[in-house]
Amino acid sequence: MNEAATSERALVASVPGGKLIGVRSGLGRPLLVLHGGPAVNDYSDWFAAELAGWDALRYTQRGVAPSATGGPFTIEQHVSDALAVLDQHDVAAATVLGHSWGGYLAMQLAARAPGRVSALVLADPLGAVGDGGLAGFGAELEARATPEAVARMAELDQLNPTSREQKDAAALEYYKLDWPGYFAVPAQAPPVPDTVRVSAEGFEQTSASLAEAVKRGDLPGLLRGFTGPVEVVAGECSPLPRQAAESTAGVFPDARLTVVAGAGHQVWHEAPGCLAAALSRVAARLV
Repeated sequence: MNEAATSERALVASVPGGKLIGVRSGLGRPLLVLHGGPAVNDYSDWFAAELAGWDALRYTQRGVAPSATGGPFTIEQHVSDALAVLDQHDVAAATVLGHSWGGYLAMQLAARAPGRVSALVLADPLGAVGDGGLAGFGAELEARATPEAVARMAELDQLNPTSREQKDAAALEYYKLDWPGYFAVPAQAPPVPDTVRVSAEGFEQTSASLAEAVKRGDLPGLLRGFTGPVEVVAGECSPLPRQAAESTAGVFPDARLTVVAGAGHQVWHEAPGCLAAALSRVAARLV
């Protein structure tokens, strides 16, 4: 039995509207893990083997059960939620690992509460500069989709679901249609895990808050004051534009960019060990 399994315990944090639910596992320096989405359930178990040697705090962000399902779904609230996890688990400061949207959230956390963030590991993140590559990401996912998937997306666009359950079901179907495009070779993508859940309301409102932040354009300036070590890990074959990772790394005083050959958006899938290596590099740079 490995270290993570023997030391895994429940993580619960009280926040406005309910609780955040997750797990805390492993031993070592504290590591806050922020999953992507937004508004999906925590999937960090897909790369949990990469977190050995760290005290990892992992939770489902608000919007999807078992965590609080209500809003507000704003960047400010997501940052406040992350701080609540640290506060209620006696973590003064942590290295923060964020994937995709979670990487962007990690940067917002570092910008707004730099004293709580020791270092950043950004796994194929939505970038800090401009729209972070979001428009290019969407266009590339559409280009990678099969004609059948594109046709089904057009059908979904014509639907007018009214109940929360119907909206969430449609959002989950969109996620599944996009899924193959996350990988270096879409035709070889693994099946979508049946554990995935999506909150349509959480996605729409968090995306709106993200659009407001992009319009303000103040994140790069705030991050230039973050002096901790930063590792940006980008997939060579990710649908996110390479420039998003390059410009993000360029914002920080102490950032290193690694482009993982042959990897897609979920960089750990095609290149197992790449996140563990990034965590090791950042640990070596921590004072």
